[in-house]
Amino acid sequence: MQVKGSSCLDAQLSDICISTSAAPTYLPAHYFKTQDNKGNVREYNLIDGGVAANNPTLVAISEVTKQVIENNPDFFPIKPMDYARYLVISIGTGAAKIEQKYNGKMAAKWGVLGWLIHGGSTPLVDVFTQSSGDMVDFHNSVVFQALHSEENYLRIQEDTLTGTEASVDVATKANLEKLVKIGENLLKKPVSRVNLETGLHKPVENAGTNEDALKRFARLLCNERRLRELRSPLTSKALTNKAQASSLNVVHHIVIP
Repeated sequence: MQVKGSSCLDAQLSDICISTSAAPTYLPAHYFKTQDNKGNVREYNLIDGGVAANNPTLVAISEVTKQVIENNPDFFPIKPMDYARYLVISIGTGAAKIEQKYNGKMAAKWGVLGWLIHGGSTPLVDVFTQSSGDMVDFHNSVVFQALHSEENYLRIQEDTLTGTEASVDVATKANLEKLVKIGENLLKKPVSRVNLETGLHKPVENAGTNEDALKRFARLLCNERRLRELRSPLTSKALTNKAQASSLNVVHHIVIP
């Protein structure tokens, strides 16, 4: 959306993919630059955005809300807090199974190294990434439920990964095939929602599977696209021209035996 207002933001897809994959300690930071039609150059020095927004759902919602506030005709006449008109699909990249590996007594004895490396894992990184992602999910669940629009927010996440499945940098063929299988199985699992008392995900009664929910969202999005196309001046003009052409064809067939 922001690219329309600044062509310097129109970066190549390859640069975007490399940047969003540049997780610290795993892959190097990425530098590139863009240039607009006036010759203005903008430099980028980027790392994985997960450092700031491990679950970017709120970022996406904020971008849509900004467009509503700025009276983007595509969103008229939606109000900024009209969550009944928001459709949010949040798909996680998988998380390690919660094993309660740490406790207060253990952490109280850790120094800098203990927080960075303990038992083959990185407690500090685990705390930051998992907590920030979970807080976004919890916040969205609270807001959508409070506004009676909980069916418009779908969170799909596999949080029982173990071993190499939960690793960020094991790209062997065997592990990738295993992850594909995990994703396929995840589609068959029931839709779940955060329990606001415990903070844990619980299956939603009579909500079907994740696959069912995605199909429902797809139908809603297709219907919304058709409505927007009908409201668009360009589409209306195209439909008028098509109707005129169709009328001419009908006349043609009537006149000529």
